Amino acid sequence: MPEFYLFNNKNIFKVFLFSTIFFSLLSTFFHQWAFAEYPRQNAVVQAVSKVSPAVVNISSKYEVVENVNPFSAYGINPRLDSFFRDFFDHGYKQRKKRSSLGSGVIIDGNRGFILTNAHVIEEVGTITVTLKDEREYKARVVGADPDSDLAVLEISSEHPLPAVDMGNSNDVMIGETVIAIGNPFGFSNTVTTGVISATNRSIRTDNRVYYNFIQTDASINPGNSGGPLLNINGELIGINTAIYAKAQGIGFAIPINRASRIVSDLIKYGEVIHAWVGIVVQNIDVRLAHYLKLSDKKGVFVKGIEHQSPAEKAGIEEGDIILAINNNKLLSTSDYEAAIRNLSAGDAINTSVFRNNKTMVFPVKTSAYPLDKALPLAYSLYGVKVKKHSIGVVIKEIDRKSYLYKIGAEPGDIIRQINEIAITGLDDFKKAVIKYRLEQSAVILLQRGGRGYYITVRF
Repeated sequence: MPEFYLFNNKNIFKVFLFSTIFFSLLSTFFHQWAFAEYPRQNAVVQAVSKVSPAVVNISSKYEVVENVNPFSAYGINPRLDSFFRDFFDHGYKQRKKRSSLGSGVIIDGNRGFILTNAHVIEEVGTITVTLKDEREYKARVVGADPDSDLAVLEISSEHPLPAVDMGNSNDVMIGETVIAIGNPFGFSNTVTTGVISATNRSIRTDNRVYYNFIQTDASINPGNSGGPLLNINGELIGINTAIYAKAQGIGFAIPINRASRIVSDLIKYGEVIHAWVGIVVQNIDVRLAHYLKLSDKKGVFVKGIEHQSPAEKAGIEEGDIILAINNNKLLSTSDYEAAIRNLSAGDAINTSVFRNNKTMVFPVKTSAYPLDKALPLAYSLYGVKVKKHSIGVVIKEIDRKSYLYKIGAEPGDIIRQINEIAITGLDDFKKAVIKYRLEQSAVILLQRGGRGYYITVRF
């Protein structure tokens, strides 16, 4: 009996000793685990640290002239304001300074090229670029393209500048993490994160439609415009834009693969050289589908082929139905226009065509629209023949069947502007005619004597 008691005491002592050691070690482990420092340098932090020196603040100062009623400061009844305006609208003016604020990203540190939105520098004045380290540079506009809302600036530095690494927007994945950096409301180098919500989005604003956007839930506000949208590796996949004022919790970015083509043209030519295919298309409605005996309304109908155009040389004919361009299916003329907008002059495309109950593929090599075709094109579209003038181009002949003639335009009138292109000579006129040849209308500024008139011409 005593031996059994001693044996139990020894076992109890061993269990006690083991338990003490075990709980002591467990306590030490728990203490270390509870107060351990987690790695804070995650992928987002690393990407921001890598790219933020290349993100810049863009400010543009410009001057506007406003009509002023000098009596308004003395509490004149608002009902009388129109009375005084009749007197002072044309004589009493005040100059005021305005400034715009946006973002940009350095894409070439050796040459000092900065990519931003065109609307950030829309009112061109003195443009100042400020880096994260507060260095300031005066910038010049290399080129801007309002249709894509992209612009390239250039600054001069004695030393290479930090630049962003280019990514690939063609392989973005829905749901992948993205990072936006910019200067919303003047708060420099603000970082927001989110995911890719969708791709190939179209945005309709007050005056135009923008195609093929990346949609994200990362916050993009005024001031973010022109800043970079990055993937988790800190590579540039898009240029943020805040052109859609109604967006709530939705951000949009121009895919960098599309932007790269435009940037190349802006740097090389100062403008975008649009691709010429030479096809005039229309939507396939129910009546046309019935007439053509089509089982569905897929594709767009070719209602015209421009003479000696790339499409004509490739063998595409009037009456064909274009189903796809480079495997991008077409359901409407908007789809066709979006596909053409993404092309550069000289690009080769595969055009899928339905003809005689067969689907065929025609390789087409695009080109720039020939300048020597611009003046004959102007006569067919606008009904005018023009010649050089000191402040634009002057109408020397007008077709009596044209819209311009019917509303009162006559030889001697000066064309000063077509849409947003100021006409200072024949070259500007030719470029404007070519650029807007496929639009449904154009706004022309005509001058007669000392007065100007804006006229909308529909084609």
